[in-house]
Amino acid sequence: MEEFFLFALVGFAAQLVDGALGMAYGLISATVLLSVGVPPAQVSASVHVAELFTTAISGTSHLAHRNVDFRLFWRVMPAGVIGGIIGAYVLTGISSDIIRPIVIGYLGIMGALILYRAALPHEERKIGDKSAAGFGLLGGFSDAIGGGGWGPMVTSALLARGGTPRFVIGTVSSSEFVVTLAISATFVWAFMSGHWEDAGDLSQHLITIGGLIAGGVVSAPLAAYLARYVPSRALMLAVGLLVLGLCLYQGWQLIG
Repeated sequence: MEEFFLFALVGFAAQLVDGALGMAYGLISATVLLSVGVPPAQVSASVHVAELFTTAISGTSHLAHRNVDFRLFWRVMPAGVIGGIIGAYVLTGISSDIIRPIVIGYLGIMGALILYRAALPHEERKIGDKSAAGFGLLGGFSDAIGGGGWGPMVTSALLARGGTPRFVIGTVSSSEFVVTLAISATFVWAFMSGHWEDAGDLSQHLITIGGLIAGGVVSAPLAAYLARYVPSRALMLAVGLLVLGLCLYQGWQLIG
């Protein structure tokens, strides 16, 4: 039970940040799971199963608070689905020993990117359709590969392009449910078809997944409400430092 409550706390904090900032649930959860030795593909699968529940509630909450720009939604979501399917297929076909340092490096870059975005001044302007789709494709792929990255990649890029924070966060959070569903379905297919040879016993992560779901479900409605009022720059700095610090620690473990 201690493990369940530990990951429930991680899920609560990660979803609170994600719903308010439009990023970091997967990034924080994946970084913590990697730090305790879970293989990368199993990390991503576990996080995305948990996100099926948290993103559904988060997206519904953002819809209720009218934080969603549907024009932007239909530019970002389909490209994200395509990128996510490709990323999950690639991840499940590579040995965990090979992909682990790559994923740690990727998550570290995402942490640094969040710190960089937090330091930039924000000027609102219209976002082009092609650029939104491009960010969605890249975000879906990186999210599947790293177990997190949809928010840091897509939200930060759209905000840097001048998107209104409230609508960018709400739209990215709402579209994440569909992208997560596509990625999770790809993991299931890879497991059932035998493409994912390094899957191992996925049932051993049920307590972890259950904790992440429980914590995330509780905090999701509160996070959507906070999206209107949270000091986003301070939160981005905190998340960036946390993720970067955990990745540096894991990198040191690999070297050692």
